[in-house]
Amino acid sequence: MVRLFKHYIPHAVILLGLVDLLLLMAAGDFAWRLRADEMGVMLDGFGVRAAPLVGFTLLMLTAMIAVGVYGADALRSVRFASARLLVAVSLGIIALAVLNSAIGGHDFWRSTLLYAMLSAIALLVLNRLLVGAMLGASTFRRRVLVLGAGMRAQRLRDLGDQREAGFAIVGYVGMSEERPAVEEAISRNAIHNLKRHVENLGVSEVVLALEERRNALPLKDLLRIKTAGVHVNEFSSFMERETGRVDLDTLNPSWLIFSDGFSSGRILSSAAKRLFDIAASILLLVVTAPIIAVFAVAVKLDSKGPAFFRQSRVGLYGQSFELIKLRSMGTDAEAGGAQWAVKNDPRVTRVGRFIRKVRVDELPQAWSVLKGEMSFVGPRPERPEFVADLEEKLPYYAERHMVKPGITGWAQVNYPYGASIEDSRHKLEYDLYYVKNYTPFLDMLIILQTLRVVLWNEGAR
Repeated sequence: MVRLFKHYIPHAVILLGLVDLLLLMAAGDFAWRLRADEMGVMLDGFGVRAAPLVGFTLLMLTAMIAVGVYGADALRSVRFASARLLVAVSLGIIALAVLNSAIGGHDFWRSTLLYAMLSAIALLVLNRLLVGAMLGASTFRRRVLVLGAGMRAQRLRDLGDQREAGFAIVGYVGMSEERPAVEEAISRNAIHNLKRHVENLGVSEVVLALEERRNALPLKDLLRIKTAGVHVNEFSSFMERETGRVDLDTLNPSWLIFSDGFSSGRILSSAAKRLFDIAASILLLVVTAPIIAVFAVAVKLDSKGPAFFRQSRVGLYGQSFELIKLRSMGTDAEAGGAQWAVKNDPRVTRVGRFIRKVRVDELPQAWSVLKGEMSFVGPRPERPEFVADLEEKLPYYAERHMVKPGITGWAQVNYPYGASIEDSRHKLEYDLYYVKNYTPFLDMLIILQTLRVVLWNEGAR
């Protein structure tokens, strides 16, 4: 994987994105040439149309990221990717047409945009048929040797068997006398020279997946492998990189302390984040005020009670604040005490079911962002009753409160709506990844991918 601003991006996605970038430029230029030929006019030099072409390409690429074109499902299925490409390019073309009209520009005629749309879709789908097929081949995957044959090694095998995995496991070495969970593992005693074994397999990375590390680290072997130029990684760091989450099953305090992350150099990033929150929350409240007003009336007409719902939530450093949302449940929804939301929750009203699906109920939270109690991006704020219980049952849960809670977050764009302790555990793994690796780049990526969650109704209840 490539680490960009502390966030890991698979090589497959980087390669696919770069090819897409060139194809989008080609599609835009082709449309321009085709339209000029139809009109019988001389085409200006490339330097004149370079800026509009770059704008077209970047806008299309942004739309593709936003709707999930580079997600795991899209990498696995050409049909799935084609559907999302169609939506992404259509949204991008609409946005470009509106922008071109708003600024009174003449860089893109409607017919040119139509040609660009059709040629872009054709080229991008063809790219996935050709390059996408190669991305699944072992040629584009890192060759990994696993030291260990227990349950951790089995988890790595399951992860590596996924089509979108960026690595291929070429062997397992059993480092203890215990019965292996991975039956094909070779005993360390059967290998005379582990460094030479690594070289013979063409390994690019060795992952340490020992069940018990105390007095069991093969330090001499690892040193020889490392000095031979092969990357050596340990299980928790490897899982964080490959899955985009912190693995709670194998997490220990020393790894959190000594691993990269939780950077102290966040003063400028925090200032930029706050300025963005203020500007974006004001804009969002102004633009969506009519929408909020319309649905507030609909909520009042649909069921008895106030249009807005206020509830105590836990925020930065464990401090409570009052969250405001459009009410989506009946006023007696929690007469028996705090409850998790469930699928097809009977407490949700008719209007509430709709505003939850399209996330309109979340819009008033922009007021909490403007006040500084929340951010646009961060872990979702939970109720104090749930937090007290979760802190007892889940290790490191309190660490998610080291940043402001958010309207959207890394967990929300990667995991469905949580409605149980087990769901909260999985979401905590993503929240810890965000807290550990926060950068403005990751925030922007989350904001873009939130559009995918809204468009495809992922995780709404």
